[in-house]
Amino acid sequence: MSKSEAVSWYRIQEMFRFQSIHMYGIMGTAVAIGVIATYLIKKYRLKDHSGAPIIFRDKERGWKRYLFGGLIFGLGWALTGACPGPMFVLVGHGYLAIVVVIAGALLGTFSYGAVKDKLPH
Repeated sequence: MSKSEAVSWYRIQEMFRFQSIHMYGIMGTAVAIGVIATYLIKKYRLKDHSGAPIIFRDKERGWKRYLFGGLIFGLGWALTGACPGPMFVLVGHGYLAIVVVIAGALLGTFSYGAVKDKLPH
């Protein structure tokens, strides 16, 4: 992630301002690899490390949870300049202020887990 500059705050801001295709290229490549890998797993009925078949289950229908979850995730990403993967890379680079962002992400995750059963999804 460091070599591709995916952890760079400036690259992330360029993406959100539609000033550069760099980050979209990284994410598009990841999506393409995921599509190809999923196709190959299904076609050849591959198994996991313990020998169990890898099964893909359909997700429940509905758009609200994806809309609201995406908005919250995107706002957090735009405000902090880091999504979950780069947050830990930045700690490794010595940017200790990102620990506050990681703490906020963990708090949000645990909060969601605590109220998940009460939400309308």
